[in-house]
Amino acid sequence: MAVEDTEFVRVASLAELESEGRTVVSHDGRPIALFHHEGAVYAVDNRCPHMGFPLTRGTVEEGILTCHWHHARFELEEGDTFDLFADDVQTFPTDVSDGEVYLDPDPEPDVPPAIRWRNRLADGLQENLPLVMAKAVIGLDSVARSATEPSGERSEPRGEEGEGFYTPLETALDFGTRYRAMGWGRGLTTLGCMATLHEHVGARDKRRAIFVGVREVADDSAGEPPRFEQYAFENRELSKSRLKSWFRDTCEVRDADGAERCLLTAIACLPPADVAELVFAAATDHRYMNAGHTLDFINTAFETVDHLGWSEHADAALASTVAQITDATRSEELSSWRQPEDLAGLCADANELLPDLVAAGSGTEWDRPEGFVETLLGDDPAAVVDALTDAIADGATTERLADAVARAATRRVAWFATNNEFRDWNTVHHTFTYANAVHRATEKTDATELYRACFDGAMSVYLDRFLNQPRAPLPDPGESERDPEAIRADLLDAFDEQGHVNRAATLVSEHFDAGGDSDDLKRTLGRGLLREDATFHTLQSVEAAFGRFDAVSADESVDEDSEERRLALMAPARYMAAHFPTRRSNEQTFSIATRLHRGERLHEVE
Repeated sequence: MAVEDTEFVRVASLAELESEGRTVVSHDGRPIALFHHEGAVYAVDNRCPHMGFPLTRGTVEEGILTCHWHHARFELEEGDTFDLFADDVQTFPTDVSDGEVYLDPDPEPDVPPAIRWRNRLADGLQENLPLVMAKAVIGLDSVARSATEPSGERSEPRGEEGEGFYTPLETALDFGTRYRAMGWGRGLTTLGCMATLHEHVGARDKRRAIFVGVREVADDSAGEPPRFEQYAFENRELSKSRLKSWFRDTCEVRDADGAERCLLTAIACLPPADVAELVFAAATDHRYMNAGHTLDFINTAFETVDHLGWSEHADAALASTVAQITDATRSEELSSWRQPEDLAGLCADANELLPDLVAAGSGTEWDRPEGFVETLLGDDPAAVVDALTDAIADGATTERLADAVARAATRRVAWFATNNEFRDWNTVHHTFTYANAVHRATEKTDATELYRACFDGAMSVYLDRFLNQPRAPLPDPGESERDPEAIRADLLDAFDEQGHVNRAATLVSEHFDAGGDSDDLKRTLGRGLLREDATFHTLQSVEAAFGRFDAVSADESVDEDSEERRLALMAPARYMAAHFPTRRSNEQTFSIATRLHRGERLHEVE
């Protein structure tokens, strides 16, 4: 290699390097380690790719460079790591001429940065390595920003376009649907929730949201056998009604393979709205399956596909949800839905009436009567069912009826009495996320079967009534002269100590009283969520609450200072305060990855 090549620069004397065995040189502020080993000269980035420890403080034996901080090992010539937790180390071409050592400080990368980070994300998912996943998410986001921003100019990460969002979401979805035999579970649901939450959180938390999603996919898949996808039928002329019938019949007898083939055929033959009708019909053939998780998980799968593209990802994502239907617990099999009130029977009777009720309401527009939501919160399940059936006969759409049930479920969380057992938070949470998912499902299909989900959700609201006895006190609307920013700071402080459930709700309400911007409040709640080791239910709760807030805000009858908007954010604030603070170990991992990306020296700074 000719040293006259202008890409090469002189960096050291060969004699001095031979004498010392190693040295550190710098180019444009980047430390590069030189090693003289077995008669040859090697150059690598002096910062260990794991956590930045100086590699010149390591050892070289038989062509292997070992870092002494965490014992990561690297093949010296090309930089390949023996240990996937560490990543490959950057190497630099060298040459020796006239007793001087030269190197190329800016070699062309073997692969583009976006591909490299995508591959590292796949490594992190496969080995369940949170630090590797955090680095990859940050790297992909950095690539996206550098490709769209003028040099040296900082800005917020881009939204749902490019490497920072699409690539990690796609990579994690592909991994989760392939390497978990049980199919769609809490990991992929978290991923979908974080993808939706992404647009609501602040710039510094967008990366955290994606990291949380991919990390949970890896954790949920760790140690699980792979999943083998079925394939569609050859006949592509099958009608929607035939495929719908087949899918529901195979789900009814818990034939997962047959149901999956029917679903894959429907995806190949039918438009998305028809596929949604088919799936949500089967998901409501039985009462409140898997404590509401089935319909909620399926809705999240559809929304994840919406983020990534139907033609590329619908088959793998939706096919992986079939077990959520075929293997589900059916609430009509539970004593709580049979005794002392036969709630399942009430729902079944109402479902039989649906064709006539829908026909009666055709062509009319339903206005939710005053006190309707309070009726859904009552202690007479027959009266609740009557209210719902009357609403359908009066022209209530699935969307309007599902919204009313979701409003009732929101109150169950907002009014949750802290004299209950701690685990009972999950009970009201399940009803809330189910009701929210039903409402969002109405955006994907107008299938009549979603009325059945409204009855199921309302019965779950009824079952939760004792958890609001007494109803937790909520602040009345008033006026506040405080700075909204100070209120938001106090809200984060409230999450720093256990037990400030009612204070969190008060601060949210005060933020409305002070005229604070709701988007700022959501970003603060997102900050409070993503800095914690939040559990699956807490992550779900906040994402669902933001969806509820947007839904009630879109209602033209709801003003800026309405009770509905306040409740939608007071409910998750109370839930969060009940579950925070945590150890924040995941935030520590993400912070380490961020500092390494900035080039900080973790081994020198406490």
